[in-house]
Amino acid sequence: MKAIVQDRYGSADVLNFRDVARPEFGPEDVLVKVVAAGVDLGAWHFMTGQPYLMRILGFGLRAPRTRVPGTNVAGRVEAVGRDVAGFQPGEQVYGTCRGAYAEYARVRQDKLAPIPAGLSFEQAAVTPYACFAALQALRDHGKVQPDQQVLVVGASGAVGTFAVQLAKAFGAEVTGVCSGPKADLVRSLGADHVIDYTDKGFAGGDRKFDLVIDIGGDNPVSRLRRTLKPRGRLVIVGGEGARWTGVHRQLWASLMSLFVRQKLGTFIVKENARDLQFLNELIEAGKVKPVIDRTYPLGAAPDAVRYFESGRATGRIALVV
Repeated sequence: MKAIVQDRYGSADVLNFRDVARPEFGPEDVLVKVVAAGVDLGAWHFMTGQPYLMRILGFGLRAPRTRVPGTNVAGRVEAVGRDVAGFQPGEQVYGTCRGAYAEYARVRQDKLAPIPAGLSFEQAAVTPYACFAALQALRDHGKVQPDQQVLVVGASGAVGTFAVQLAKAFGAEVTGVCSGPKADLVRSLGADHVIDYTDKGFAGGDRKFDLVIDIGGDNPVSRLRRTLKPRGRLVIVGGEGARWTGVHRQLWASLMSLFVRQKLGTFIVKENARDLQFLNELIEAGKVKPVIDRTYPLGAAPDAVRYFESGRATGRIALVV
């Protein structure tokens, strides 16, 4: 089969389009004929091997252990393992895996769900991981409630666009922080208020929030705390881009939370079919929708990654097989 392969960590230049063996699958796996795959920050981390901590944690010290990148996939079921229940060949599915940038991918059944009605393969392919992060940040760690004031910092990004929509679906009043050119996008997703990220006045102003979701940013924890109500919650999503650990602010927030009334912290995203099924209900009800900026053919993955790195995208990027 054709696939994008990388033999070492590095920039988009390490990605090569060539023939590899079709993946073998086990008794609890589903073999998916890939139609589309998402380009996102997770795939970028696997490509670059940064932060370096991830190499120590088992992803490959000098070279990636999984040579085919890509973590978000959508396609049709090609075959199922003997212990798989609920999926049939030909069914349209989406989920998370390792090795999505290929004609076929092996996906664990507990990380896979049917594509909801009205969603294209491209839209489905850019949904899973970002939705996991946004949903778990708001519901599980932010404990969002109806009528709460929620601030989403990084509202125009992959996770942020879903966080805005999900917060509205939970009944919150939402303020999004993003760059000026992307303000209209954030408003179109349901944000009640939009603040330009260059205006640091959102931290320390008169307005206070019950919940702040800070996504992949670099705002000091002390600044974010000033946006919170006395018993508000701060949830930091993703890393801050540091080469070594990428979690300096997260560690500091978790430590500080032991000594203040506000709840400050972070979490590790859990990939699971249960949350995909929950999201399917919201998608089919029209409360959540992925935003596609561009699609690229699979062989043009290096170009897709470079466009992602440019920061110009006003939506998600998908590879089409």
